[in-house]
Amino acid sequence: MDIGLIGFGGVGQALIKLLIDKESYLLQQYNLKINVKYIIKSNGGIYNASGINLSEILKVIDENINIKCHNEWKDNLNINDIIDNNDIDTLVELTSTNIETGEPGLTHIRKSLENNINVVTGNKGPILLDYKKLKVLADNNNVELKVGCTTGGALPSINGGIYDIAGSKIQSIEGVLNGTTNYILSKMANDNVDYKEALLEAQKVGIAESDPSLDVLGYDTASKIIILSNVLMNSDLKLEDLKINGIEEVRLDNIEKAKVRGNKIKLIGKVYKKDNLVKGYVTPIEIDENHPLYCVDYKNKGIYYKTDTLGDISIIGGASGTMNAAASILRDIILLRGV
Repeated sequence: MDIGLIGFGGVGQALIKLLIDKESYLLQQYNLKINVKYIIKSNGGIYNASGINLSEILKVIDENINIKCHNEWKDNLNINDIIDNNDIDTLVELTSTNIETGEPGLTHIRKSLENNINVVTGNKGPILLDYKKLKVLADNNNVELKVGCTTGGALPSINGGIYDIAGSKIQSIEGVLNGTTNYILSKMANDNVDYKEALLEAQKVGIAESDPSLDVLGYDTASKIIILSNVLMNSDLKLEDLKINGIEEVRLDNIEKAKVRGNKIKLIGKVYKKDNLVKGYVTPIEIDENHPLYCVDYKNKGIYYKTDTLGDISIIGGASGTMNAAASILRDIILLRGV
């Protein structure tokens, strides 16, 4: 399989490491050889028609060398070069998420699908804003659009809904989908620290961004639950259709009162059918020990489906981290083969 990678941040770099580590396993288990021809950043990239030597890229990563120093680096290499060369079958799109415009990922994905190139992405922005049109584009060009990494990284939430709930109508989806906020709330509950201290600790250990706004204000969770709804429940929800509350107003005394009752506070995203419409919200909710997401703590995530014929189904785990997200991307690459 010949692929191009656009986006060389933490997840992109972890994917390169994973492809090296798993090379023999992928060949033995799936008869799959992955040949990376492009690694592209915003200001240029590396191209090798025969395939990039990933060991050289690993050295760049491990020794913290500027990738522009690589002898195959070309300024201004971009998606148009991929289209013009017409020499890959799959694009892995991992540029930064923009939930307002979806760019530049939206353009990368659209151009690839238009030119009969499969797309695997972890970029929420384009899928949040334009999933249905992109899916039609993929179907019309007989290629695949894989978005499993957009709704919880390693947690198989999208794929679980597509494959394991096939034939059953989903009545509601409920999830703890953001590792940062779940870590903060778990830290507050278990260490008896306030929100600010828990956030600082999350930033110190690399779980929270220096600007954690999208996470703590609930927009990351909202983006993920909307994608789940639009992909699995055939809705057409936008951010403005949800009532969104984050965790900034959760106080330590709220956590402690819940603990006295044997309960926990979780940031929950939920979509559900009512009067033939799909509605949803994101908000901190106090849940008891009987709730399927009660034991989802710290960096872990969880998803809870209610269905008409398969009953209630929960999937829990999928810790947050760049390697976990990269593994999710690799999972979707493998699934392109119809495994």
